[in-house]
Amino acid sequence: MTQELIDLRNSIVEERYADALAIVDDLEGMSKKGILRNIRSFLVRMLIHLIKNQIEQILTNSWAASISDSLIEIQDLNLQDNKVSYYVKPNEWESILVKALETAIRQASAEVLNRKLSPYQLSERVDKTQIIAISQQFLALTYEHSDETLPAIIDEYLTRLPGGENWKEGRQ
Repeated sequence: MTQELIDLRNSIVEERYADALAIVDDLEGMSKKGILRNIRSFLVRMLIHLIKNQIEQILTNSWAASISDSLIEIQDLNLQDNKVSYYVKPNEWESILVKALETAIRQASAEVLNRKLSPYQLSERVDKTQIIAISQQFLALTYEHSDETLPAIIDEYLTRLPGGENWKEGRQ
């Protein structure tokens, strides 16, 4: 990025504004790609814990915190600087979730059921449709609630997951 900034400066100094605008477009594209990569990383993290929850039918403090923190980070990253636009629109999540779910299954297989399932076996057991539906419900919350109220709303939704009531009551 340093070279791009040098090139941008030189283009402006030399009054090559078309070149400068092209560099600005490239920088915007790199920035958006980085933000989307970070969103995807938090999405995979959330999916891993939703998979573990579905397969093991429990909800631990650690898993709940990971799901909640991931959603809070996604909300923050997804909101563009203008505070009214999003990098990922509410109706664009499904294809992103499908791709991220495959990555999450591979990673979750290293943790779920004491690492007894291969990624292939875990993929066969996971109800992918249900995981995507739950994920979409959680992600919808990031558009509907402020960053101040989102954590409490997420906690309410977490109680609806398998083992959620026991988690809420501290009976893990």
